[in-house]
Amino acid sequence: MPHAPIAIKNIAVDIAHDVHWMRLALAEAQAAAGAGEVPVGAIVVKDGQVIATGRNAPVEGHDPTAHAEIVALRAAAQRLGNYRLDGCSLYVTLEPCAMCSGAMLHARLARVVYGAADAKTGAAGSVLNLFGHAEINHQTQVQGGVLADECGELLSGFFRQRRHQQRAEALARHPLRDDALRTPDAAFANLPGYPWAPHYVSDLPSLAGLRLHYLDEGPRDARRTWLCLHGNPAWSYLYRRMLPTFLAAGDRVVAPDLIGFGKSDKPKKEGVHQFEWHRQVLLELIERLDLRNVVLVVQDWGGILGLTLPMATPERFGGLLVMNTLLATGDAPLPQGFVDWRAMCRDKPLYEVGRLLARGNPHLSTAECAAYGAPFPDKGCRAALRAFPERVPAACDDAGAALSRAARDFWQHQWQGRSLMVVGAQDPVLGLPTMRALQQNIRGCPEPVVLPHAGHFVQEHGEAIAAQAVEYFAH
Repeated sequence: MPHAPIAIKNIAVDIAHDVHWMRLALAEAQAAAGAGEVPVGAIVVKDGQVIATGRNAPVEGHDPTAHAEIVALRAAAQRLGNYRLDGCSLYVTLEPCAMCSGAMLHARLARVVYGAADAKTGAAGSVLNLFGHAEINHQTQVQGGVLADECGELLSGFFRQRRHQQRAEALARHPLRDDALRTPDAAFANLPGYPWAPHYVSDLPSLAGLRLHYLDEGPRDARRTWLCLHGNPAWSYLYRRMLPTFLAAGDRVVAPDLIGFGKSDKPKKEGVHQFEWHRQVLLELIERLDLRNVVLVVQDWGGILGLTLPMATPERFGGLLVMNTLLATGDAPLPQGFVDWRAMCRDKPLYEVGRLLARGNPHLSTAECAAYGAPFPDKGCRAALRAFPERVPAACDDAGAALSRAARDFWQHQWQGRSLMVVGAQDPVLGLPTMRALQQNIRGCPEPVVLPHAGHFVQEHGEAIAAQAVEYFAH
């Protein structure tokens, strides 16, 4: 017992020494960041003296092995004239990877001290522990977590800044790919009822440089986010009657244009438009915008795709507003109205979009009808309009069918949110019988709200729908 205070004092001294040396390693990490490298720094200490330093330099040296630890080990070996660094301790701001851990064991280090853990590549206990094998002929003591918060924040700040810079550069450029077309901005000038500023993204992995347009209105920290997905041949203009009500409630609204539609780029080839690819783009957009407390608002292809999204990230979704759509599972016949629609698209691929909208919505003005057709000024811009009817899964092995069956299982058994179904009774394509079948597959979905005078594009009666939805999802 009399020796306990001395032991505690020795431990405190050791911790203070570790903190002192780790701050020197942090200085090396900051130098790496200043050079544009991932900010990791290292030092080697022997007999109370720094004998070598190192910072990350793979980019500068075109050297995949130039991690901070390796640089420091090489410098220490040169200093001592021996590759075996007996009695030396290495301090590094990030848990070493497998390569560096192997080099440390080979160098016979007495001790390795690291700052932040690395959950992806750490080889000192996070992913694997190369130091924990008694069979290895040399044992190195490992201590982690010294100044972990400061070391981790330096890395997090670096990557935040780099992501911000990359996005800013991508937003500034958005170059048009050779295999795509872009509707001129002049086509969207002075659209009636559509005053919102455009947002663009082209650096999502699946986009591969294609520019995707989306609306993003309302506070980013709103209690609720409405994710509004359009179908074919519409675009985000379809939601112009609903957005004002959502925004007046203090909510956030995100309404993307699928690639091939609206203000988004339009690949020239129909083959680009595949079910899984469009779905993946939407998932990446949701993650990029970090959408939470989402009410998913879907209709037509917005539902065919959108209803497969929540099962991938169920924690982000709390509500569903579903209108005239279906889950195309491939194990049930498609509605005859859709089959007829697909045949019409094959026979008349240059149908006029505005006239199609006017047919079921006689209250639309000429300017509103023209706005629907604005994204598609010529045949080249219509590849998605031709492709989408053919991409609805009709057989069990069609692309997207298995995903849709998995989604059906999710909605039947795992869905925990609230649902509201609104049906345009005059829809000849995806009308009330189709929607009642869908209702049976959505856990807890109440009886649909039937709009007797609305057709397929239910959102053209959107003011009342939005008001009812705001009230419904507020409870």
